Amino acid sequence: MAVETKVKAVPVRGDAAARLQGYWIKYAKTAAIVIVAAIVIFGGWFVYNSWIMQPKEEQAEKAIYKAQQYFAQDSSYKVLHGDGVNKGVLAIMTNYSGTKTANLAKFYAGVSYLKLGKFSDAINQLKDFTTDSKPVQMKAYGCLGDAYSELKKNTEAIDAYKKAASTFEADEADAAEYLFRAALLSEVSGNTQQAVDLYKQLKDKFPTTMRGSQADKYLYRLQIVPNEFSAK
Repeated sequence: MAVETKVKAVPVRGDAAARLQGYWIKYAKTAAIVIVAAIVIFGGWFVYNSWIMQPKEEQAEKAIYKAQQYFAQDSSYKVLHGDGVNKGVLAIMTNYSGTKTANLAKFYAGVSYLKLGKFSDAINQLKDFTTDSKPVQMKAYGCLGDAYSELKKNTEAIDAYKKAASTFEADEADAAEYLFRAALLSEVSGNTQQAVDLYKQLKDKFPTTMRGSQADKYLYRLQIVPNEFSAK
């Protein structure tokens, strides 16, 4: 004979059930709106990146290829303006704005303006440029320092050189060069203590580089007691 098993239902108190039902009625519409909005946002983001930005990025990469060749050849004017057939980086920045390639074009533009002696234009391109590539970022900061230095904006130049030196210390030769420029410009600007500190950093961090091996000479010159034979 089968044993009949009875399971007693646990009664839910009427007030608790009513509260749950009330919460659901109150927030169900809001929850649905949030879920639908999330789906729309994610779907829109996916469509935008897949159908718009990715093709645009690929077109930009093709468009900048010739400008990159001119950059390697130091043909700065053609880098900026193109050759009549191929676009220069200024057009690429406009036509493909929002792409990684357009951002990189700012770097090429800044360096090219610097080489052409258009220092303010170089600063405008380089001051807001950022990249995950440490070697490129170091070069950008260094060129920014050069442009500021040419315009006698020594404080800004020193800051840019210091950033360049600290961005990619694995490249000891270039990092040491930029730290040296920061130290020398500090010395020229009359900020002796800052110059001493930077020369000491140069000596400690990059002792095997050419600039690091020269640091003691500059430190000695700054730390000796001035006399009638001191350089003026």
